[in-house]
Amino acid sequence: MSFFLVACQQISDSGKGELGAAHSNYLQNRAPLEPLAYLELPLGSIAPRGWLKEQLDHMASGMTGNLDSIYPEVVGPRNGWLGGDGDGWERGPYWIDGLLPLAYILNDEKLKAKLRPWIEWTLTHQTEEGYIGPVPFDREPENERGLQRGQRKDWWPKMVMLKILQQYYSATGDERVIDVLTKYFKYQLNNLPVRPLDDLTFWANRRGADNLQVVYWLYNITGDAFLLDLGNLIDEQTFPWTTVFLNEPNRTDSVPYRFYKMKGYPFDTTEINGTSVSQIGSIHTVNFAQGLKQPIIRFQQEPDPKYLKAVKKALHDIKKYHGQPQGMYGGDEPLHGTDPVQGIEFCAISEEMFSLESILKITGDMAFADLLEKITYNALPTQASDDFSSRQYFQAANQVELSDRVETSFEAENHKKTNFVYGILTGYPCCTTNMHQSWPKFTQNLFYGTPEGGVAALLYAPSTVEMKVADGIVLKITETTGFPFRNTVDFKLTLDRSARFPFHLRIPEWTKNFTIQINQKVFEPVIKNNIAILEREWKDGDTVTLTLPMQLTTSIWHKGATVVERGPLVYALKIRGEEKTKNRNDGYGEFTEIYPVDDWNYGLLRFDRDDINQSVRVVEKNWDGSYPWNLENAPIELMVKGTKLSEWKLVKGAPVFPRSINETTQMPKNSVIEEITLVPYGCSTLRITEFPTIDLR
Repeated sequence: MSFFLVACQQISDSGKGELGAAHSNYLQNRAPLEPLAYLELPLGSIAPRGWLKEQLDHMASGMTGNLDSIYPEVVGPRNGWLGGDGDGWERGPYWIDGLLPLAYILNDEKLKAKLRPWIEWTLTHQTEEGYIGPVPFDREPENERGLQRGQRKDWWPKMVMLKILQQYYSATGDERVIDVLTKYFKYQLNNLPVRPLDDLTFWANRRGADNLQVVYWLYNITGDAFLLDLGNLIDEQTFPWTTVFLNEPNRTDSVPYRFYKMKGYPFDTTEINGTSVSQIGSIHTVNFAQGLKQPIIRFQQEPDPKYLKAVKKALHDIKKYHGQPQGMYGGDEPLHGTDPVQGIEFCAISEEMFSLESILKITGDMAFADLLEKITYNALPTQASDDFSSRQYFQAANQVELSDRVETSFEAENHKKTNFVYGILTGYPCCTTNMHQSWPKFTQNLFYGTPEGGVAALLYAPSTVEMKVADGIVLKITETTGFPFRNTVDFKLTLDRSARFPFHLRIPEWTKNFTIQINQKVFEPVIKNNIAILEREWKDGDTVTLTLPMQLTTSIWHKGATVVERGPLVYALKIRGEEKTKNRNDGYGEFTEIYPVDDWNYGLLRFDRDDINQSVRVVEKNWDGSYPWNLENAPIELMVKGTKLSEWKLVKGAPVFPRSINETTQMPKNSVIEEITLVPYGCSTLRITEFPTIDLR
C-alpha cells in the first residue's frame, strides 16, 4: 500500500491538517470547489492480474520500457528535459507520462530508474522565478531532422510534466513536488497576463484543462487561495470548448482542412464563425479528446449545469457526425466524417481515455464509464502490436489492407502513406511517445474510494487493490473475471477487521437482469444512477459475484451499414493477414504491411431485431484467462449469415463503399449465403466492422 497519508487530509489556511469529508480516506476537493463523486487512490494501490498483467508486461518489455534505446534521438540524453540541447517539446514528457504509472503499478525498479533522471532534473533545475523545463536558447536553434528543439518556453509541454509530477507525488509523497508546483503556479500567475497560453503555439490554448486540473489538485493539498485566481485565468485563456460544444450542428458551412492550412489557421480556429463539433475539418481530433474534459474540470470551480450539458452534447454530436462503432470517431488529424475507412489517431484514443477518467471521478456519471470501457476494450488493444513493439498512427473501423498505398485521409501525402502500417516512426511520431499512458491509467482507475469511506469498482478487469475504508481499516480486494469476454465478475474481500462501508458497483447501460450475490446468496442492492450500492457490515473473506448478461444488438452506421455488438464488445469480420516488412530508407524506418488472405467483401443479411438470437450464434472458446487480443487467442466468436458483394473492391488500398451500397442494398442475383465468423474488434488487425446491410425483399 502506498503511503499517501497526506492525501486524506486537507491543509487549512493556517497550515494545520484537518480531515475532509467524514470518513473520507483520500483527497477530496476543498471548498469552494465542488466535491468529487469518487476519490482517486494512490498510484501503486491497484495491481493488474491475468491478461491485464500480461498487457502491462508487454509494455514494459516493449516500447514503453525501452523507448530510450528505440528512439534515442528524441528521448535520449540530448533531450531538453534532461538538460540537453536536443528535443525540448512534448515527446519526452509524453513518454514519461506513461512510463511512470507503468513503473509504479508493476513496482518495477528498472523502469523507475529510467524515469528518475527526468523527475530529478525537473525538480532540481527550477529557476528562481519558478520556470520549469528545458533551458531556452538565446536564439531559436537551427532545425534538426526529427527533433523539436525550439519553442522551449511554450506552455503546452509543461502541462504534460505537471501530470507527471502529480502522479509521482501520488506514488512517493516527495514533498519537493508540492514546493516546485507552488512556485511554478506563482510563475504562471505572474506571466500569463503578458505571455498567454497561446503565446508561442495554439496547443496550450486548446489543452488548458491539463494545466487546470493540476492547479485544483494542488489547491486541495495546500489551500493556497492564489491557485483559484490562477484557475480563473487559465480558464479565460483556454479555447472556449463549452461554447463550441453547445453550438447547433452546422454541416453546410464545413470548411475543408486544406482551407485552414492555406489560410494559416489551426484546424479548430475560432476565427471562422460557426465552428462546432459537427463540422468536418473544424477540430483537431486530439485537441477534441483533450478538450472534452475542460468543461467538467472547470465545473469544479464554477458549478454551472451548462458544463455537463456541453460535454454530453459534444459526445452526441461527435458520434452522429463522425462516429465509429469502437467508441471513437473519424479524424485523421481533423475531424473527417463517419466513413468507416477514415482513420483515428492513437493519440486521440489515449487522450480521450484520460479525459473520460478525469470526468468520471468528478461527475460520477456512469455514461462516461460505459464509453471509456467501449474505447478501452475495442479501439485500444488493436492499435499496438501484441508485443508493444510497433503501432499504427491511424486505425479504422474498416481496414483490410495496411500498406503504403492506402490513401483515405487528408494526411496521406504528409506522411507518405505510412499512416496505417505498423511501425515506430510511421505516420507522425507523437503517438510513439503518447501511446503509453493508456493501459496504465486505465488500471489506475479500476477502483476508487468513495467520499463516505467506501470502495467503488466502476470498470472491470482482473486486478487487486489495497486501500483504506471506513475509519482507516485496510481492505484488500481480489477481482477475478473473464470480462469483457465473460459476464461474471468475482470479488474477494480481505479485511484486518470487520467494518461497515458501501461497495459501489457500476451496472452498464448495455446489460439487463443483472444479479449480485454476496457469499453466494442473492443480494438486492440500492440502485442509483446505474450504481449498485452494497451497504453492509463486511467481514474478512466475504465474496461478491456480479453477473452482467450480455445481449446481442445491432446498430446502423455509415450508409446504412450494420454493426453487431454483444455487451461491451463490438465485433468485426475475422480476416487473416500476411505480413511483409519494408524499409524505404526515407526516415520512416522499418515497418510492417499486412495484406488479407481471406475474402472480406461481405454484406450481412438484414437482422430481425426482435429475435437477433436466431440469426447469430455465440461460440465461447476455451480460454484460460491469458492474453486475448489477437485472432488466435480470441475467447469468443459470433457466427452470422452474409453474402459476398462482387462490386465491393479496394480503392487505393481501402474498402471504400461503392455507390451501389446504401441503406437498402438488394440481394445480388446468384448470391450464395454463407456463415461467416466475427471476432471481438480488439482481437482484429484487418477487419470489416460496418457491413453493408443486404435486404432480402
